[in-house]
Amino acid sequence: MAFAFFNTLGREKQIFKPVHDGKDGGKATVGFYGCGPTVYNYAHIGNLRAYVHHDILVRSLRRAGYDVNHVMNITDVGHLSDDADDGDDKMVKSAEERGKSVLEIADFYTKAFFNDTDRMNITRPTVACKATDHIAEMIALIERIEKNGFTYFAGGNLYFDISKFPSYGDLALLRMDDLKAGARIEQDENKRNPGDFVLWFTKSKFKNQALVWDSPWGKGYPGWHIECSAMSMKYLGEQFDIHAGGIDHIPIHHTNEIAQSEAATGKKPWVSCWMHNEFLVIDSGASDSDAMRSEKMSKSKGGFLTLQTLVDEGWDPLDYRYFLLGGHYRSQLQFSFESLKGAKNSRKSLTDKVKNLAEKAGIGNQKVQSDEKRPATYGEEVATYIDRFDKAVEDDLSTPRALAELWGLLKDGPASAQALAAVYDMDRVLGLKLEDAVKDGSGKKGEDAEFIREIDELIVKRAQAKKTKDFAAADNIRQSLKERGIILEDSPEGTTWRHV
Repeated sequence: MAFAFFNTLGREKQIFKPVHDGKDGGKATVGFYGCGPTVYNYAHIGNLRAYVHHDILVRSLRRAGYDVNHVMNITDVGHLSDDADDGDDKMVKSAEERGKSVLEIADFYTKAFFNDTDRMNITRPTVACKATDHIAEMIALIERIEKNGFTYFAGGNLYFDISKFPSYGDLALLRMDDLKAGARIEQDENKRNPGDFVLWFTKSKFKNQALVWDSPWGKGYPGWHIECSAMSMKYLGEQFDIHAGGIDHIPIHHTNEIAQSEAATGKKPWVSCWMHNEFLVIDSGASDSDAMRSEKMSKSKGGFLTLQTLVDEGWDPLDYRYFLLGGHYRSQLQFSFESLKGAKNSRKSLTDKVKNLAEKAGIGNQKVQSDEKRPATYGEEVATYIDRFDKAVEDDLSTPRALAELWGLLKDGPASAQALAAVYDMDRVLGLKLEDAVKDGSGKKGEDAEFIREIDELIVKRAQAKKTKDFAAADNIRQSLKERGIILEDSPEGTTWRHV
């Protein structure tokens, strides 16, 4: 597959050529670093959009035959509430509010984060590295930057001098003259330029800073930006292929990463391709909170939605994944519960069609073997859909077009085992667990026919009770099933059930 990704550095689609392309006899490999969470609170559903984008990228590359080394940071120290070295320390503030230690907070929310990504069927990274485990690497990298003449010490902190790095701001299309004039951020009396940033703090802005380490500049802690440079180089080398994150990281965080990394190594480019996903914004009808009207979702504004909130209200995490796939990662996506309902209904219809295809193809509930997922050649009719699907994925990961090809195959393609294999092949990228729906028959794991029949009978009885306005009986059936771990979900199309 010949991928073309939109590279933020240059603002154009570029043919993807990995640093290690396998022409030397080894396997083609891709080094990918995706900005991970700051673990001071639950991830909100806007955050999760970034990780679905990263997942689609990794799945697509692996399906194309690349060996992907996916590295993600876990920020558990040093991230202030403003990327430009201002505001509160997010980790310390959360710990104080909850009466826990910083590391206890970090451990709790790290587990919560991966629980969310698992439920969203997001592939875990090859390496998930905690900032607190890599302080030595950060100090060593800062020493290289200092040795090369890009730093100065002022007011107890070590700063990066952006005036020494002529290409500073290229990623964000920032002009150095504007930065020197202080147009971007408030003045700091210790900074020579308003855009300079801290590599190492020894004069903390906070009393009793929770986590500090010895360093050549005194006891203190690292600035936020240095962790990504240090950890990516440790696991991916001094030059690698792709770095991804949200568009909010472009003007400061990723701009600073480039400057400090290339200042340390003297190598350009540090990263070949920069990929950034757009915001998830909240429809004005999604909440009564003014803070959530037509704005990007933000923890600082409060009222953010978590994945668990959606689950508690009866949504399946894969409903939300399907919703996200309906928008291109570089397009702003507006969230509403009405649009989520549409995604839920579409996903249900999709899985029903896949099960029907399996039955028509004579496969039924049998599992299609892994070596059948992508035959060397498909029949001509099926190959047409696969080819168009491939082109959609190759073209900057166009999941809306990819979904359209999957639907086209299910609606108009042949009822054959090859068509089913093609569906599963497509789902290796989309990650909607379509094979599970067929393998489990009803889409519910571990249930025998008698158990399913019993629930279906109770659903019919409940519908009859509601029809005769015996709402007490209907509520009793719902409650009895809930006590057995079964949740009923009503929609205009009827009532379905799922496990709690």
